[in-house]
Parts: sequence; structure tokens; C-alpha cells
Amino acid sequence: MTSQTLATFTLHDGGGVPLVLLHGFPLDHRMWAACAAFLPPGTRAIGVDLPGAGHSDLDGFQPSIDHTADWVHRTMVEAGEGNAVVVGHSMGGYVALALAERHPGFVAGLGLVSTKSTADTEEARAKRLRIAAAVEASQTVDAVLSMPAALVGATTTERRRHLFPVLDLWIRAQSPAGVAWAQRAMAARPDRTAVLERFDAPVSVVVGAEDTITPLAEAEHMVKAAGTSARLSAGDGSLTLVPGVGHMSVVEDPQAVAAALGLLHGHVVAHR
Repeated sequence: MTSQTLATFTLHDGGGVPLVLLHGFPLDHRMWAACAAFLPPGTRAIGVDLPGAGHSDLDGFQPSIDHTADWVHRTMVEAGEGNAVVVGHSMGGYVALALAERHPGFVAGLGLVSTKSTADTEEARAKRLRIAAAVEASQTVDAVLSMPAALVGATTTERRRHLFPVLDLWIRAQSPAGVAWAQRAMAARPDRTAVLERFDAPVSVVVGAEDTITPLAEAEHMVKAAGTSARLSAGDGSLTLVPGVGHMSVVEDPQAVAAALGLLHGHVVAHR
């Protein structure tokens, strides 16, 4: 493992235990900016660019969610963070779960936003590998430029068209090598439902009501796996269903997602 750390950005000022925000694919820390602005006063939020995304380089290892989690952990420790509430959207959720498995003492709470604990199906894995190959062959990100139409919900397609050029801009800013690396890393990840069964800190799951990529059933699966000892109390944020949004819940309704994350963070701080 190299000594290089990932690029990090303070998205909301505050003190104490931070929220570490891990972005989805094929984006970077900027997807969290609007959401972070709605966090409660004094809640520190740190956005991380995962390997090959945004301002972070690749680490030279084979694509791996495990290596990514280790790299996030090292970056935070070298920055002086002893622990954090780790929040991941989609691909970032896969990394968050790997962090909880590999560095449980670091993860004081776990936020899983529009993501899942299960592994890819064979069909989904094959699709990821085809996209990775196409991106490398063309040396462009053209193969993923159509993603926003599938990532957002029907309500956003109808009423929030202004988000489409923003998502397009963020995707076009990514490197082909980083996009291919991330696809291969996600394709190789295992099922981590058992991590939630063992995790003994608060867990909050957020899902868009119109999400067809990681739908409500996947969110309910994670909440059930976490169990009553690990998740927030019933009706207190263990599962937040955000109406009128799809897979890009963080961008589609940043205020609603921030409310759920603020509740999680407050729960962690209050019980320390």
C-alpha cells in the first residue's frame, strides 16, 4: 500500500466526531455539497474522493472495495481522526460496509444511503465489466454518460431537469481509468450483509421511494440485518424513505437526506 492519501474536503464546519461522506459512482465529493449545507450547525462533514475519482489518484493495486476502505481509513487516521460516522451513497455504501468490517473501531455509526449490502448478480457483474472494457477502449467516459436518466426518479425527470446538466458535468470530469477501476472493484465485492449483523453501533438506512437500482427491499434487508441492538430506535431514523426521488437521493432531495444523517450523528454523539 502506498503512503499517499485520498483527497478530502471540509463540506460543513464543526467539531467532534465528523461525518465522513463517501460518494457514489461515477461521481466525486461534490455530490454531497448541497446535502452537507443542510446539516445541523456544528456538525463537521468531510467529503472524500475515492480512488481514481475527483482529485484522488489510483493506488496501483488491483480494483478492490477492500483496498478502498483501507485507503479511506488511513487517510482519516493520518488526518488525526480517531473515529467517524461513516456515510456512503451507492458505491460509497459498499466502501462504508467494508470499513465497518475491516476497521470497526473507527466506525462510530454507519449511514447507508441508496445502497445495498448484497453482492452483484452475475448479470450485473458482467455489465460492469463490459462498461469497464468500453471505457478503457475508448479512453472516454462516454459509456456512462447516459446514467443520469436511470439514476434519478420519475419525479426528478419531470420536475428537476436542472439536475441533469449538473450530473453530466460531474461525470464528464471523471477519468476513464478511474471509472473502469471503480466498476471492476464493485463487480468483485462480496455480500456484506453479515457485517451489519455483527455491527454494534447505530445504523441509519436512507432510500428513495422511486429508486429502481437499490430499491426499498434492499434497504429493508439491511435494516433487518442490523437488528434492534445496532440500529436507531423504531421511528427514529433506522429507515428513511424519501418520497419523490430515485437513486440519487442525496442530490435530488439533499435536505431530506441531511435530516436523516443529522439524526444519526446526533444519536451517536448523545450515546458516546
